[in-house]
Amino acid sequence: MRKLLAALLLALAFQAQAREAVPAADDPVLEKRAMKLSSELRCLVCQNQSLAESHAGLALDLKEQVRSQIRAGRSDAEIRNYMVERYGDFVLYSPPWKSTTVLLWAGPFVLLAAGASILVAYVRRRRARVVDADLTDDQRSRARALLRAGGEGE
Repeated sequence: MRKLLAALLLALAFQAQAREAVPAADDPVLEKRAMKLSSELRCLVCQNQSLAESHAGLALDLKEQVRSQIRAGRSDAEIRNYMVERYGDFVLYSPPWKSTTVLLWAGPFVLLAAGASILVAYVRRRRARVVDADLTDDQRSRARALLRAGGEGE
């Protein structure tokens, strides 16, 4: 009985998630323009996909909104501006360079520089520990001689 109930609940969950596909525009030129615009806008749910790539519910709604604005005769710039006014600069896949988006543009480089600095500091500390190891003067001079000879004495 539990298995039947679980299967029924699972089927209901899938049914609740099922959506009807948004029909493509009747006009292929309009659809091409809508897909071009959708590829320039970010899916607000996925965040790593454009509207054109995403199948999230919000992305489907936004794509339909783009199509309806194209049908209403708005230009690409007007549609982009509308989306930015409504959802902020983050909706653009390439946000403009301004004070509010500096972190989006500079953040990856700052993280890369910080990671490189940490790596350099780690390597230097480790190298200093190896050099300061408990070696006698005789062992150090022997190690230097081996390093100069290229390890031939092994």
